[in-house]
Amino acid sequence: MSLRFRQALSGLLRKGQQVKSPSPDPAGSVAATSSPRLRRWSCRISFFLRPTKVATFRRVSMPPKKSSGRKYSKKAGKAVKREMHKMKRGTLKSGRSGKKVKSRKQAIAIGLSEARRSGAKVPKKKS
Repeated sequence: MSLRFRQALSGLLRKGQQVKSPSPDPAGSVAATSSPRLRRWSCRISFFLRPTKVATFRRVSMPPKKSSGRKYSKKAGKAVKREMHKMKRGTLKSGRSGKKVKSRKQAIAIGLSEARRSGAKVPKKKS
């Protein structure tokens, strides 16, 4: 009788009760000679009787992650904030045409480009 099976039975049997390894009948249930408590919990004990399979997985290591520093500097955030306020007040004008900027995305783009010019940490343009 395996150690795992004995540990499972220890909680089910009363003091002084003899433990014989239960012989399962062809239907899969525990034999009628075992205790009623054992029969009641036979489905749970059957888990311990199954042979264990050890799965072997090949681990693919991920490349080391770079330091999680800031993508945009505080200075860049302040520049965008300043441009957003100008847009909300209606004083933000686009560079070439001089028209009033109404789009939120356009205001952010103007703020980031000004931050780039002043030397703040801002990622490169994608296009």
